[in-house]
Amino acid sequence: MTVSIKPVRHIMPFGPRVLVRVIHEEDVASSGLYLPAGAKEKMQESLYGEILEVARAEPKDPSEEGFGVNVAGVPNGARVLFAKGAGIKVPWDEELRILETKEVLATVEEIPEDEIL
Repeated sequence: MTVSIKPVRHIMPFGPRVLVRVIHEEDVASSGLYLPAGAKEKMQESLYGEILEVARAEPKDPSEEGFGVNVAGVPNGARVLFAKGAGIKVPWDEELRILETKEVLATVEEIPEDEIL
């Protein structure tokens, strides 16, 4: 019996691009009503996501470890807003998109309610 091992893929964007994972909010309206799958997203103009990977320059010194310096201009791990139709969907994962940095509308900082004045 042969066991099929699914490959792990690491996407490294080139140029001024980033890899974003779309974060879906709960399908419940602020009034508490359940929204059917996709109804909330149809009304949205922008999507919320997390930067998973950024474009990086090659290290100047070949002996240096790591991926190199972030050249995308957006921090890795940042939460961002981007237009609903922006970017290119990754064929094997509907939650992943490759965006040009100019398509990132804003970064979003999440602050716990108890820290708000």
